Amino acid sequence: MEFDILFRCNDTKARGGVIKTARGNFVTPVFMPVGTSGSVKSVCPYDLAETGTRVILGNTYHLYLRPGHKVIEKLGGLHNFMNWNGHILTDSGGFQIFSLSSLRKISEEGVEFQSHIDGSKHFIGAEQSMEIQKSLGADIVMAFDECPPYPCEYDYMLGSVERTTRWAIRSRKAGIDRNQSLFGIVQGGVYPDLREKSVCEISDIGFDGYAIGGLSVGEDRPSRLKVLDYTVPILPEKYPVYLMGIGAPEDLVESVARGVDMFDCVMPTRNARNGTLFTSEGKLVIKNAKYAEDSKPVETGCNCYTCRNFSRAYLRHLFMSRELLSYRLNTIHNLYYIQQLMENIRSAIYSGSFSEFRKNFFSLRKEEIYDKEELL
Repeated sequence: MEFDILFRCNDTKARGGVIKTARGNFVTPVFMPVGTSGSVKSVCPYDLAETGTRVILGNTYHLYLRPGHKVIEKLGGLHNFMNWNGHILTDSGGFQIFSLSSLRKISEEGVEFQSHIDGSKHFIGAEQSMEIQKSLGADIVMAFDECPPYPCEYDYMLGSVERTTRWAIRSRKAGIDRNQSLFGIVQGGVYPDLREKSVCEISDIGFDGYAIGGLSVGEDRPSRLKVLDYTVPILPEKYPVYLMGIGAPEDLVESVARGVDMFDCVMPTRNARNGTLFTSEGKLVIKNAKYAEDSKPVETGCNCYTCRNFSRAYLRHLFMSRELLSYRLNTIHNLYYIQQLMENIRSAIYSGSFSEFRKNFFSLRKEEIYDKEELL
């Protein structure tokens, strides 16, 4: 895999580039919708492509349990299985396994856990994670890591960082397909010295890209931004930086300003299914009674399929009636909004106007999520 940085912002650490893989190229900064079980919930691959999506995320843990990585491999890999022509990144399965809490047991070898589906017992370590992701045929593969909870005591976090390093070494040695790329994951919670330790150890191993894990697990936004402020600058500069599990529009803009290149999150699709839609002014909750006779689209000027064809009143009716079409139309809009936001971010970086774009973005929003004056 190659990563070419083409443009940089003079006032922030934002950068625009292109990632080149055996499958083709995609531009950065990029947002990857989450297709947990080989499907981005409620939409088909055609819908995804129409929203401007070029990369999606698949979940190693879920696909291992059902239908099984060997089944997917036999059927030609995850791309063929789900008929997706774009890129796929698969996570290591670590986050899902560790979120099982009482249903798993961590050891130096890996993790023993019970399936959330039927209670059956399984084991995944670094080698097994690489084997599963190799069978899935993802373009980008993640090293096996431990994602500790928040809050987390310093001593446990230290041990977790060191374990993640040892597992990263084993992931690297296990090997992947020649057409796949392998990213290492930096842990350390909200402890600056442990983040630095993790960066040094993971980068010494050598990967095709570097992910910042262990965030979006309960910490507040200021703490998250501080972690980015002291972590991104010490990562290897010529490799893509991937912030795992972040997808709020405000977080995307602020993380790009700090030098992040790649993102994934369930937020756009989950919010859509819950009736919360993204707009340039903030969130629109479609179930609110004030939209019952509103003939306007979700957002005036939006060119997504939903906004071109349907009113807020109709979308509210579908949602209140629990019609399945509600999930699809809402998801199409939210994904289109996010992908258009990323396109606008890239264009602003390319044209040298990202700082102005960032100010305008926050000036339009009615929600006081950030202290705008402090940020800008």
